[in-house]
Amino acid sequence: MKKLLIGAIVIFSFVGFLIKDAPASLVVDFEGGKVYPGYNDVRIPGDTGTKFSLYDEIETDPAWYWRARAGYLIEERHFLYLLVAPLKVEGSGKVDRPVVFENATFSANAPLRATFQFNTYRPGYRYNFLVHERGVAGGGISLLVRDAYIEVEGDGQSAKSSNLGFVPLLNFHVSGKITPFFGVLFEGEGLASTQGRAFDILTALVLHLSDSVSVRAGYRFIEGGADNEKVYTFSLFHFATAGIEVRW
Repeated sequence: MKKLLIGAIVIFSFVGFLIKDAPASLVVDFEGGKVYPGYNDVRIPGDTGTKFSLYDEIETDPAWYWRARAGYLIEERHFLYLLVAPLKVEGSGKVDRPVVFENATFSANAPLRATFQFNTYRPGYRYNFLVHERGVAGGGISLLVRDAYIEVEGDGQSAKSSNLGFVPLLNFHVSGKITPFFGVLFEGEGLASTQGRAFDILTALVLHLSDSVSVRAGYRFIEGGADNEKVYTFSLFHFATAGIEVRW
């Protein structure tokens, strides 16, 4: 994963060199807040494991989160970016039946603790097909690189299922100004297939402090998962979020 980040920095530096004489802005975006788990159903292995819930059986606690994005906006049309979005939640509880998870079997009603991590790194490109003083609309493609794992501990043992993979996504962005200082934002990434799905959607109210600085508050949700012989997992997370965007 470090090699990926180093590679992304090198690419962005190279892009910055290429566009040094073009009308371009460096855009940095930071977001944080509280994440509240929704459903989170797990069965690993996907064909022989026990299906159980990391929401209402092993109850996952709300947690603080953050994410950051940096990119180049070229001639107000082309946006090339890298998003870093870590996510980690933990919980505890009991399952009223034996749980087969990865390479372990946990006894019924044994006190268990679980950790769910879904860190993603997303390089992407968006083309703004509409650019107006009152609003922007665009769409493009992203690559989701996931560094994920689920770990269950208890009953004198522990088991961990890790996953590193790549998923192509489509992205979109719609923003508009209701007044010179106040606006709305609707953007996200997502894609669905027969193997699974992934969606990350934000709706927010935006306060424009200046031409180069804006702050926002809103609601984000992440939903998705996969269903195959190795893993079955589908999750929903709700985010109470606040963020800031700065342009140079």
